[in-house]
Amino acid sequence: MLDVRRLQTLRAVITTGSITSAATNLGYTPSAVSQQIGTLERETGSALLERVGRGVRPTAAGRLLAEHAATIGKGISEAEAALADLRAGRTGSLTIPYVATAGANLVAPALARLRSTHPGIGVTLRTSADPVPEVLRGEADLGVAVRSAGWSGTPPHLVPLADDPYRLVLPPGHRLATRDAVPLSELAHEPWVGAEPPGPCRDVVLTACAAAGFTPSPVVDGVDYATAQGFVAAGLGVALVPALALHGPTPAWSSARCATPSPCVPSSR
Repeated sequence: MLDVRRLQTLRAVITTGSITSAATNLGYTPSAVSQQIGTLERETGSALLERVGRGVRPTAAGRLLAEHAATIGKGISEAEAALADLRAGRTGSLTIPYVATAGANLVAPALARLRSTHPGIGVTLRTSADPVPEVLRGEADLGVAVRSAGWSGTPPHLVPLADDPYRLVLPPGHRLATRDAVPLSELAHEPWVGAEPPGPCRDVVLTACAAAGFTPSPVVDGVDYATAQGFVAAGLGVALVPALALHGPTPAWSSARCATPSPCVPSSR
């Protein structure tokens, strides 16, 4: 395998036309340059330089290697520049899974700021019920996840971003629609619209309801938040929806604050 430094030394000799001049430019002694050229000639089995007066000129083999040395040198310079850009955060790529409720209010403005400050970074976004395992498995660079206030686990570099309290969504004309705050215990016998599939968000709701002394009785289960609000508006039941996911209120439904025990989801990165 040819040594890159020896190839660059050969190129310097050919460019300057002199071993002495090349040694001066490279910061070597002339004898060190001569030794590197001699070693390179033995490795290639070819004469690379021939003397002309007080200088030297390349043989055909020497010109060939010098051309490749120039290409290699350019590649090394480009690799060093690319690495410097990556280390400085000017280039690269990020994979970011996020819970759907964080998309419009947290992820979108953060992505806009990233685009303005680091336009060379590519970002792949996808929604996820629980991004934390993906980050821990190395499948994502960071995630925007939800965790209940009482959650005891601590993934590396967990940064609280915002609290996302749940709101009680009620159909029009419901007996509790005029209340500013409703204890969860008063919902024990209400028909329930499940607003999310199994995962951390559902666990928050079930834990809060259990603390209030009941288990919800769903008439519709595991839909998304926007659809759940439509089912509530149709009068099928009540639902708990994170404030970040509320679309409204509208004339079709109203919302109220949940009194103690109040489910609250801190959204974390």
